[in-house]
Amino acid sequence: MNTATLEKQAVLPHNAKAAATWGSGGRHYDRISHTIADAIEHAVARLAPKAGERVLDVATGTGWAARLAAARGATVDGLDLHADLIDAAKALAAEARLRIGFHVGDAEALPFGDASFDATISTFGVMFCSKPEAAAAELARVTKKGGRLALATWAVEGTLAGVFKTMKPYMAAPAGTPPPSPFAWGSTQRVHELLGGAFDLHFETGISTLREPSGQAVWDLFVESYGPTKMLAASLDAARRKELQRDFAAFHDGFRTELGVAMPREYLVTIGVRK
Repeated sequence: MNTATLEKQAVLPHNAKAAATWGSGGRHYDRISHTIADAIEHAVARLAPKAGERVLDVATGTGWAARLAAARGATVDGLDLHADLIDAAKALAAEARLRIGFHVGDAEALPFGDASFDATISTFGVMFCSKPEAAAAELARVTKKGGRLALATWAVEGTLAGVFKTMKPYMAAPAGTPPPSPFAWGSTQRVHELLGGAFDLHFETGISTLREPSGQAVWDLFVESYGPTKMLAASLDAARRKELQRDFAAFHDGFRTELGVAMPREYLVTIGVRK
């Protein structure tokens, strides 16, 4: 059975479009992770994975958080929607001489048994699931009693939400009922609603600063590496793409200093202990 067939079976049908979107950046997505490495490290540090523990990184992307946990001695699995991301994660882990089990799969239907993991983490990943209640239930299901959960999620009204607001006028209207905002996961109230029944929760905030020479440089990075921006740009005709590029670069140039763009991106870290 080939990789494409396995991927199709592993991803729920309603998430096929999301898989294609997030997967489109492929290995280049690791450049995006590099720009938020401090926030990912923040979540991993608070999770504090230990040697011998089994850890799951949900919506792993190219595996940045998974590599950090494995470097601490944990036995790590990582999962994401698209084979191109998983292939990149495998290659990057091999280059770092880390043994990590990477899988194509869906955060809303994790392919692991109940209480399989001592610790579970998702950094700016699970927040983008189309069915947050299902994803939250799966995080709880696979985490052992007394086990730990770490999430890093973008703030409700932060600058990352502003990036998506800049792109929204260029997006096609969703068919049917639109999914809930992923940025709701940046609210402690919403996280309590989703996970408070299964976890004792504690919170901490942070800021990760995006530093690039210019708004144009941010556009160049995102249009190559960040699936939502790349796929949106590819869907537009030349004139609309140029308008998107203009607005995207201008938004980021609003955070210019004398040295270049320095955009603060506010986020929430959630730490939970399974009840």
